[in-house]
Amino acid sequence: MSAPATSAVPVLLVIAGPAGSGKSTLCDRLVQEDPGFARVVTTTTRAPRDGEVNGIHYHFFTPEEFECKVTAGEFLEWAQVHGHNRRRLYGTLKSSVLEPLARGHNLVLSVDVQGVESFRQAALELPLLARCMTTVFIVVDHDRLVARMRGRAKDGEAEIAGRMKTAERELREAPKFDFIIESRTRDEDFAALLGILAQARSRSAAR
Repeated sequence: MSAPATSAVPVLLVIAGPAGSGKSTLCDRLVQEDPGFARVVTTTTRAPRDGEVNGIHYHFFTPEEFECKVTAGEFLEWAQVHGHNRRRLYGTLKSSVLEPLARGHNLVLSVDVQGVESFRQAALELPLLARCMTTVFIVVDHDRLVARMRGRAKDGEAEIAGRMKTAERELREAPKFDFIIESRTRDEDFAALLGILAQARSRSAAR
């Protein structure tokens, strides 16, 4: 876990954007360059990959354990992901966010737009979350986003077309976010995020 935040009120940055927008890269870089930040440890039912450690990279649960926690209301957000004839569950536990914030730690998290909406709804009932949370959406123009997806060489054209349809739906949610980053280069995007962070600290302190 990171060192305690230097500001009186910690910040939770919740970052969303289409696949290929660079949201995970921004989260990783912020943690690397600012020792006061840590990534939220999220939860999954998929098996650990080589080198992954439970409680550090993810909280790894069985489907039964995960569903019990859903029933008990322990998640801020969760979703089912279907692929390769498997159902996987992913989510963010309340304890993974609220406990570090209560200790004064700054946190950053990347999640899809549905997850961000769940965070917003949870913040209506959780004053600490409402005070600390700032949402950021990364906007990428169509041609740049397609080029990034092709550059990763992970998806075929049919998969890219499907991801672009999803991206179009996600982009319609952008006005709901506190801040928007118009994506350009990695360095420009990170500089924009640092600017947002300065404002987020002021917002949290004023709430």
